[in-house]
Amino acid sequence: MADALQTLRDAAEAAASSAAALAEAARGVAAEAAANAEAAAPVADAAAHASGVDPFVFRLAIFVLSIFIGYYVVWSVTPALHTPLMSVTNAISSVIVVGALVAVGADAAEGATQATKIFGFIALVLASVNIFGGFLVTERMLGMYKPKEKK
Repeated sequence: MADALQTLRDAAEAAASSAAALAEAARGVAAEAAANAEAAAPVADAAAHASGVDPFVFRLAIFVLSIFIGYYVVWSVTPALHTPLMSVTNAISSVIVVGALVAVGADAAEGATQATKIFGFIALVLASVNIFGGFLVTERMLGMYKPKEKK
């Protein structure tokens, strides 16, 4: 019995040390991913400058193209898939809410202006309306599939 307990203790200690090593590795990967994400914007700007296009126009073109792609993706969805699509849209909007909250509370960030807070608040309001409306639409769509009660 004592040997079994000692074996369990050894296994628990090995698992704890493995978990600590994995946590440290995850921190390293997260730091590297953050560094890569920070490096991506200057690369895009450099590519835009190299092609002779203003970075603002470059990013505006990407934004406009994403609007068209989003429009065609949403309107080509069959009605049976509309409810799962609304759920995914609500999840995306919740990520936007997190980003908007960061923008609203950007006092300590470098280069934060009053415009940052205003646009963050506008994004927060619009994303919140989108989430609330999405839940209403989803509830209504699910109500269409419920059997009607007999009176």
